[in-house]
Amino acid sequence: MKKIVVAALAAVSLTSLLSGCDQQQSEEGLNKLKAFFNAVKPDNLLLKNLQPGVTTEAQIRDQMGEPETERAFTDGSKRLEYPRGPAGTTTYMVDLDSDGLFVSATQVLTAENFAKVRPGMTMDEVRRLLGKPTEIAEYRLKKERVWSWHWLEDGVNQDAMFNAHFGPDGIVVTTSRSEAIRGGQR
Repeated sequence: MKKIVVAALAAVSLTSLLSGCDQQQSEEGLNKLKAFFNAVKPDNLLLKNLQPGVTTEAQIRDQMGEPETERAFTDGSKRLEYPRGPAGTTTYMVDLDSDGLFVSATQVLTAENFAKVRPGMTMDEVRRLLGKPTEIAEYRLKKERVWSWHWLEDGVNQDAMFNAHFGPDGIVVTTSRSEAIRGGQR
């Protein structure tokens, strides 16, 4: 609640500052403010009133903001990726049908999805499954890159990190789990 109050005060201050700017700067400032509010919006508000077959892509973007990535498929459907971070524990994949209507929103940082990450997968395959990693670490001596996702291992409050280890060819070599300390910072 304290964060929302601080955000509201920032919004009032920003709006006051923008009143002296020209129209283009005002719109740009309002878009940044909207993006900020979408980033801190609780998940239940982020996903509120999304109705399969009814809610349009434009409505989703208005409510959820711009996605981190957007993937278009050959059948005309799309998948929008919404990581809740930088140290958030959820990433939503929002699926749209070929008419641009909402199909579903799925939280992908789950034990079931982590179990699907196997040696031999490419970076792109892992990214499509789990979304943007919370952090990326390079280990030059080991010739290894590690992507890590912050998540709630017990689904409620046990912070952990899921790690996918990639070799120099960008292929998964192994996976691991590590402790997350202070909101995902290890």
